[in-house]
Amino acid sequence: MSSSFINLGISNQIVGRLEKNGIIEPTLVQEKVIPMVHAGKNVMFQSETGSGKTLAYLLPLIDRLENDAQDAKDISLLVVSPTYELAAQIKAQIQAVSDLSCTLCIGGSPISKQIDKLREHPRIVIGGSARILELIHLKKLKADNVRHLVLDEADRLLSPELRDETQALLDRLNKDVQIIGNSATVSEYTKNILQKVRGEQGNSEPMEFVSVDSHEVLRNKIEHWAIYAQRQQKIDTLRSFIHAVQPEKLIVFTNRTDQVENIVSKLKYKKIECEGFSSKTDKKLRKIFLDRFRSGKLPILVTTDLASRGLDIPKITHVVQMDLSDKADFFIHRAGRTARAGGSGINCVIGDEKEMFLYSKMEKKLGITVYPKELYKGRVVAPSEFTEEEDGEGHVS
Repeated sequence: MSSSFINLGISNQIVGRLEKNGIIEPTLVQEKVIPMVHAGKNVMFQSETGSGKTLAYLLPLIDRLENDAQDAKDISLLVVSPTYELAAQIKAQIQAVSDLSCTLCIGGSPISKQIDKLREHPRIVIGGSARILELIHLKKLKADNVRHLVLDEADRLLSPELRDETQALLDRLNKDVQIIGNSATVSEYTKNILQKVRGEQGNSEPMEFVSVDSHEVLRNKIEHWAIYAQRQQKIDTLRSFIHAVQPEKLIVFTNRTDQVENIVSKLKYKKIECEGFSSKTDKKLRKIFLDRFRSGKLPILVTTDLASRGLDIPKITHVVQMDLSDKADFFIHRAGRTARAGGSGINCVIGDEKEMFLYSKMEKKLGITVYPKELYKGRVVAPSEFTEEEDGEGHVS
């Protein structure tokens, strides 16, 4: 049995479960964060996608709960997530390493069933800030007993769309609750909010910030491509790209929810197997598509940034971004769906003139190398390649 996790204070029992799941050595972020969480510190940590952030906070918290028989019928840990998909993934990771009871409390699902689950006295609740806050107001979830709060994808939870509910939840909990946050990108705004919360609550433990984000995977494990296309030609370009690379597992991102259905319908018309979902898609259908994609039964998934935050889907070989934001965090989260668990992958932006300009700025900002590509004779090539494919008389073959 490996001693590395044990040296970080994790019990033999949990380490044994980790090894059954093929997890032997802690990652860099786990080495840094586990001792801090174990010691009860309030910590916000930043680490690139695929680096093991979820287990960095789960392992020490689970270890503490399993060894604390006191208040065994109380909800001790709240894990707040911006999406149903990420919440379900967190629950699965808890169940892989622990027998602690846990339940999902997500908006858009029947609250009556969630209230029934809470009557079973779970130790851990995972869900959205709005639904958790609603259950607290209904007196179905006792906030005073919560000792640990995790904000998974804290930047997203404190974005303008979700900020009010998350802030209200922070204000509702006891001042001595341990707060842990994480994200692949952490803004100064997020840092200031969390520091302010600790200051206003008079908590004796200040918020500590840890960054182990070197963008090593983004720079060295992911190859970044750029394919130029006018807006009306983008979907045809995507179709040609798919035929050219024959991806084992491809995820396609678009900013607009209405474009998801448009892309899927046009790809299916050309006999390309794919499915898509956005925030407007029914949760059960989203789960079906995501499970099929995760298992490899579905080769292509089209989605919005709903699936770019925190989801750990193995063996995604290609990412295509059909549009580009000027915000680096969106780019990082999208590209980071590939090259996970030590693998490598390709991130391709299909963009117009404006987006290519943004891409060049992103290249400098993140220290990545972007390779211009074109589609030629059913292949993806560098622009210079097809001009050199000439016969002996100097004609293009």
